[in-house]
Amino acid sequence: MQTAQVVAENNPNTGTFLDSRYLDPGYLFNHLFPYVKDFWFFISSDQAIAVEKTILVFLAIFFIAIICYTFVRLFEIRKKEHAHLHHEMKEYMHNKTEYEKHLREEVGGSKNERWGKTLNYLFSQHGSDWKLAIIEADSMLEGLLDQLGFKGDNLGDKLKSANQENFSQLSTAWEIHTVRNRIAHEGLAFELTQHEAKRVIALYEQIFHSYGFI
Repeated sequence: MQTAQVVAENNPNTGTFLDSRYLDPGYLFNHLFPYVKDFWFFISSDQAIAVEKTILVFLAIFFIAIICYTFVRLFEIRKKEHAHLHHEMKEYMHNKTEYEKHLREEVGGSKNERWGKTLNYLFSQHGSDWKLAIIEADSMLEGLLDQLGFKGDNLGDKLKSANQENFSQLSTAWEIHTVRNRIAHEGLAFELTQHEAKRVIALYEQIFHSYGFI
């Protein structure tokens, strides 16, 4: 009986799993502590600390290099964006200048005197004149529809009697006529910039040119 007990104590494979010595905290501590101690002494040694410092230095250099590269790339991207924006603005100003030059030339060169009057209003320094330019152009549009044979008491009625087949610029005409109506109905409350006035007048010009009206 005693012999069997000794064998069971010396043989970890005997008995139940819960009786295993590997679940005994004291046993585990006594057997694992030397390994933990040796590992701690190893990583605390001067040689290991030197290796660790070397690794940290390389990591620091690596991340500093990534940060520097990122800043350089951001600077290059910002520089390209600035150059592209400058080019776009320069091209826009050039096109705007050419368009205004074209319109100014038409003031004295148009066969329609009312169109010259309209452009004079457009290039005025007074905001109220920009509205007059649109009102005058809208009146010219009504005259054009009269020549084309559309019937109605006013421009709105004439546009209602038109369709895309007999007046291809119908949608554009409605858009700019709506602006004219807002000017007439809202008066001073309607805010109109010269840029917007030029855009609207350019649409009138497109219609007039398509029918040889100016």
